[in-house]
Amino acid sequence: MERSILGFTRRDRKRNTWIRAKTKVTEVSKKIQERRLQWYGHVERRDESYIGKRIENIIERGRKGRGRPKKRWRNCVNEDLREKSLSGNEAHNRTAWKRLTKNADPV
Repeated sequence: MERSILGFTRRDRKRNTWIRAKTKVTEVSKKIQERRLQWYGHVERRDESYIGKRIENIIERGRKGRGRPKKRWRNCVNEDLREKSLSGNEAHNRTAWKRLTKNADPV
């Protein structure tokens, strides 16, 4: 038995963008970006002895492998900050940061 959203199944071949517009839900990737930036703000507001901040500054050693470098959390955060035109310094003001990082659901 196929599951349906709004009474439509996969056989009806409706686009995800069309379904998201009808259900007024934003993309999952945008919600992940929002939560990642909120966590970044949380870590930035903590003091320097916080384990999350200390781990963030660890330099990974090891042999240089072939291929593309591994994608790290910090790389994703930098990409998210660049996409939203933020510097990261805004994170110290919690209410402003929450407003700046919010990806609103379509209305």
